[in-house]
Amino acid sequence: MPGQESLSSLELLYRVSREFASALDLRTVLQRVLFQSLKYVGGERASVIVMDDNGKTVDAAIVFGRKIQQSTTQSLRETVERGLAGWVVRNRQPAWVSDTTKDERWLHLPDDAAERSGAKAALCVPLLVRDKLVGVLTLVHPEPGAYNKDHFNLMKAIADQAGIAVLNARLYAESQRQARVMTALAASAAAINAAMSMEELLQCILRETIRALQVESVALALVESGGELAFQDATGENKDKIVGKRIPPGQGLLNSVVKSGQGVVVPAVQEERRFASVEKFEGLEARAIAVAPIYAQGHVIGILEAINPISGAFDPDALLVLVGIGNMAGSAIQHAQLFERLQAAHKRYRELFDDSVDPIFVTGWDGNVHEANRQAAVISGYTPKQLQGMSIYSMHEAVKNGNEISKEMLKPGHTISYEAVLHNKDGHSIPIQVHVRRVMFEEAEFLQWLMRDITERKDLDLMREDLTSMIYHDLRSPLANIVSSLEVLKALFAGQENETIESVLTIAHRSTDRIQRLVNSLLDINRLESGQPIVSQQAVSPASLVHEAIDAVRPITDSRRQVLTGYVPKNLPSILVDVDMIRRVLINLLENASKFTTPEGKIEIGAKRDREGVVFWVRDNGPGIPTAEQDRVFEKFTRLKGKEGPSGLGMGLAFCRLAVQGHGGKIWVESDPGQGAKFLFTLPAVTQI
Repeated sequence: MPGQESLSSLELLYRVSREFASALDLRTVLQRVLFQSLKYVGGERASVIVMDDNGKTVDAAIVFGRKIQQSTTQSLRETVERGLAGWVVRNRQPAWVSDTTKDERWLHLPDDAAERSGAKAALCVPLLVRDKLVGVLTLVHPEPGAYNKDHFNLMKAIADQAGIAVLNARLYAESQRQARVMTALAASAAAINAAMSMEELLQCILRETIRALQVESVALALVESGGELAFQDATGENKDKIVGKRIPPGQGLLNSVVKSGQGVVVPAVQEERRFASVEKFEGLEARAIAVAPIYAQGHVIGILEAINPISGAFDPDALLVLVGIGNMAGSAIQHAQLFERLQAAHKRYRELFDDSVDPIFVTGWDGNVHEANRQAAVISGYTPKQLQGMSIYSMHEAVKNGNEISKEMLKPGHTISYEAVLHNKDGHSIPIQVHVRRVMFEEAEFLQWLMRDITERKDLDLMREDLTSMIYHDLRSPLANIVSSLEVLKALFAGQENETIESVLTIAHRSTDRIQRLVNSLLDINRLESGQPIVSQQAVSPASLVHEAIDAVRPITDSRRQVLTGYVPKNLPSILVDVDMIRRVLINLLENASKFTTPEGKIEIGAKRDREGVVFWVRDNGPGIPTAEQDRVFEKFTRLKGKEGPSGLGMGLAFCRLAVQGHGGKIWVESDPGQGAKFLFTLPAVTQI
């Protein structure tokens, strides 16, 4: 009866509807749609394709008998493009095919031939919800004419119920996927930001990527200085074959991502022409990949590659997730690299700090010790633990007047240097050279005290002082006797025209003059350093001093075939000086110039007026003096020489400086290496200029 049939249909649709509505998981809903369709309509196999709002296939399922087929999405896409399902989608109308061999809309396969057991009849209906296409459902039967009008109508009725269930499941799946995406990005951000070491960070990036995208493998490569992509780490199958792999610049799909800065999804790697053979990993067949650039400060520093989604195809949001992780990874990698460099620098500093041959203390501005290296413990006699909290001022007197170092005394970037005596734990006193400067540790300011044991230098200085004392005390009397004896000999041979005797006496006289000048200069150094004033001063012409100095060194320059020239204006004012002392200054400078000037070289001496009085100068064309050494040449016992350079006590220029300063003048040197040297000094004039 018609009423009874309608009631049965309603009951059937009710049961089908309940079956569909009892699940929200999309895969479960698809399987139930297929099983219920086969159960009530009949057929050998069934398929369902799910589409998004843009008509793109997002999921699919096939049932053959009672068995679910896996990885079917790609194969069913072909039916949408070229088969019966595609006609239904384009026309949004159901299709009833009694004999597939006679219908051009059917995508014919070898098994569908008349003599084979493939599909011979088919029903294909769109899944519509309020005119919105959400998918297409297909049933096939191995016998022609197996379906009739009732089957067709029932199929359309089931499709109406299935459409709503599929849409709800799809929306639920999308919401779940979006929630998973947001959760994955949030979890990835938290995990990535928590990692500090590069090794831990890379593993975290890979782990979070594989979790968020549900793929088989993930690999990460960084761009090296030469432009090569070098894979730093990987996870999944055959990761050992991935790590260390290098891709030359400009080759393949991955380099195109680096160049363009845009991510890409490749659903079928074997069809992608840009995918180069060099990008293949040994032992890993890449079926589908997604690649995202890794950005840091606006530049691509690498790529993140996800390989083979477990579901067979990447989700629509897969690239968005991968790009998001790549952006987070870029900043994190750069921070990790900076952190590792900082750690390495800190380690090197600690090694240099502990292994330094000089004692180093680190204190606060109050002088209390925070850190001390091994040598600091050795020289002080205290253990590193005992030094903690001790006052640096209790071990020595800071600066010459004993004041503590203050921020006003020590400006940023400057160093205070001075000599002091360190009193160690055993009560011994050790002479030290101290250098103090500001340093920053962990955003806090401290003082670094570098102390150098100068015991050997002090002992050597004492020996030198003893030697100079011996020279000018023990040689003065014998030298005076020699000079007197030479004068007697000169008187005895007066009137005798004997060139040999005169030559010998002249040489002896000049040599004794040089020795006397040296002894007097040593004596003057001792007096001037002790602060004694220059008492014996008289007005003298600068020209007479220059000419006397030239006469004194002329034999030396002539013997070396050097050209010695003097330049002195006639109108120079007189100067009030110790005549013998300033004469010796000029002679020292001339002898020094001759010593460092090659044979046949040129030497100039001169004087001129200046606002401060009279300026004297001595110029040579020798090797010159390096800029860094120009202040040091005036220190005692300093000698600048090469492998075969001239030697000496290193007292001449020290005497010149003390003598000039003792007269209220100043002395300096102007020189460019290889261009000779020019020594200048000023002396006040008797009258104002």
